[in-house]
Amino acid sequence: MSDLATFLEVGCPVAVLGGGAAYARARHPGLYWSTVGLPLSTARLLSSYGSVMEACGLTVAPSRLRVLAVKATSRREVRPVPPRRGVIRPTTTGLRLRLRLAPGQEPADLAASAERLRHAWGVHAVYVTTVKPGVVDLRLVGFDVLKRVRMPRKLPSGLLQVPVALQEDATPFVRDYRTVPHQLTLGATLSGKSMYLRHLVTGLARQPVALVGIDCKRGVELAPFAPRLSALATDPDQAAELLPALIREMEDRYDLIKARQGIAPGTPDEEITSDIWGLPERERPVPVVLFVDEVAELFLVATKKDEERRDEMVTQLIRLAQLGRAAGIYLEVCGQRFGAELGKGATMLRAQLTGRVCHRVNDEASAKMALGDIAPEAVSAACAIAPERPGLAVAGDTSGGWSRIRTPYLSLGDAAETCRNSAHMVPDLPALKRFRPDVPVRPVGTSSPVVKPRPVTD
Repeated sequence: MSDLATFLEVGCPVAVLGGGAAYARARHPGLYWSTVGLPLSTARLLSSYGSVMEACGLTVAPSRLRVLAVKATSRREVRPVPPRRGVIRPTTTGLRLRLRLAPGQEPADLAASAERLRHAWGVHAVYVTTVKPGVVDLRLVGFDVLKRVRMPRKLPSGLLQVPVALQEDATPFVRDYRTVPHQLTLGATLSGKSMYLRHLVTGLARQPVALVGIDCKRGVELAPFAPRLSALATDPDQAAELLPALIREMEDRYDLIKARQGIAPGTPDEEITSDIWGLPERERPVPVVLFVDEVAELFLVATKKDEERRDEMVTQLIRLAQLGRAAGIYLEVCGQRFGAELGKGATMLRAQLTGRVCHRVNDEASAKMALGDIAPEAVSAACAIAPERPGLAVAGDTSGGWSRIRTPYLSLGDAAETCRNSAHMVPDLPALKRFRPDVPVRPVGTSSPVVKPRPVTD
């Protein structure tokens, strides 16, 4: 009986704690990391840092001065030198550690050993970021942050910057139109492409930006955002009229820039510009972001007349992609496939779209269309996206860098409410006034909750 009583007194609480920890790890990974994972991983890192670095081949032979100093002051063995470790900084999702590389090392050496470091210190993933020559940031992520997405509380903000998703290293993925002016977003049905588009629209709706939409699915994707749109085309015929108006707007802006360049010879250099961002704020035209949903609908033709219209629209899109950035006109092109089989001009247009986001696709060829020409190693990552994780995507650009991202859930009702509340920010663009969509009258008595929950993706 005494043994049974001892077991009940000691074993039951231990079993309850173990079961609670397992439940927290599965259902509330953030809580588990803060209470259990963080102390354990910190202890592993501090106790095994030198030996782990040596086992991973991340140490170098000590300098002669160091050898002489060790032999003069003690009789202990002179060991290889690992990268100098800075202060460990805990976060809600992992650990951050700054390292000063030893002579002869480079960041690629640490990146190649990331998987070994992950297992040695018991974390979900390890990422390496270069701070400056010889100094890197080691970011340890304690759990899969893309399983249940929670955006950080502090997000970057600025004109034409939209924190639209969370990256796998727990940092926000920011769509910055000033840095990457045009982007191609591909994804199959139910892959999360529409959710990504909602976040872009709602993020830009609060900024002094003109939003223009081409949605050839009768407007089912972009029509809910009509109160905030400056123009909307819901079929190819309307798009064929809207695109020339955007071309004329772009040409007018170039005339404005040229007039500014043609001022007196004694004008200071800082007043001479080649794009709208160098113009004085009172003269600067408002930026325009063009959303094209299901771009393949603009390429499909049935008759010879349709083919001529298609060629004109494609030519106009290519002109906007080539020349629009300096005029403050940016493209966001979305579709399920985008390759040469769409017709003349498709490949040329794709080459002008710097940013790429590829959600789950139905075949490897579609992933290659999005990422094959900028980051071939990202194609396999895009093909491995499971249908059970909508919103998961691979984002890259022409620099060759890429990462996995996932957008948090945002209901269509909340997105439409944001656009209605921002309707007063629609800028006055006379060239697009006739394309302004009709805004339906809101039923009396409808309201939305004042307090919005933090965005979460299950």
